Amino acid sequence: MTKQPKLKSLGFLLSLFFLWAFSGLDRGAFGPFHRSLNMTSHGYNIVDVPTGSAPSKRIERFEVRPGDCGENKYWSDCANDRERSELSEGRIGRRNANGSTWWYGWSLYVPASYPNVFPTKVSLGQFHQEGSHVVWMFQNPSGGLYLDNQVTGRSRQYYKLIDKEELRGFWHRIEVHARWSDSEDGFFNVWVNGFQKVAHRGRTMTAIKI
Repeated sequence: MTKQPKLKSLGFLLSLFFLWAFSGLDRGAFGPFHRSLNMTSHGYNIVDVPTGSAPSKRIERFEVRPGDCGENKYWSDCANDRERSELSEGRIGRRNANGSTWWYGWSLYVPASYPNVFPTKVSLGQFHQEGSHVVWMFQNPSGGLYLDNQVTGRSRQYYKLIDKEELRGFWHRIEVHARWSDSEDGFFNVWVNGFQKVAHRGRTMTAIKI
């Protein structure tokens, strides 16, 4: 593993079961962000930090309860046996186009009381193409945090990011440097707490925009 240098422009996209994520609420070049398919009052809140090791005094809290499904004209979580609490980047000002290169970053905290519901699939963040399928998904399968490469439209390769013994009860910093490309000049690099865990080279998308 290699130590990661200090990063520059940061933004984030999260799809979470129950955890806290830090953001200064300054989206930089990204955004605006909006809630997606779940508008419950408990699903998303900005609260004072409940831990002593957070990177800020204010954090974004995500929670999903049984039955927290929604739908729009494009998709129904309720009809597909899915629940979520999610922030998504809006279409206005979107710049994550094929051929572009971006930095992303977020901090997350999974409480010690967080239940692992494997084999139910739990997504803790994703990069979703506009008008097409997910390409990169951060998942919590049988413990720990993994990155799932779905560029081909199905799970192709899992990268372990955080061991299950280390995931809960600690703040973790996730940083991504990606070149979005539907050809072999793309890359997708991931650092966790300053150490590089993923160094993918090749296609990172199949559509026009992320």
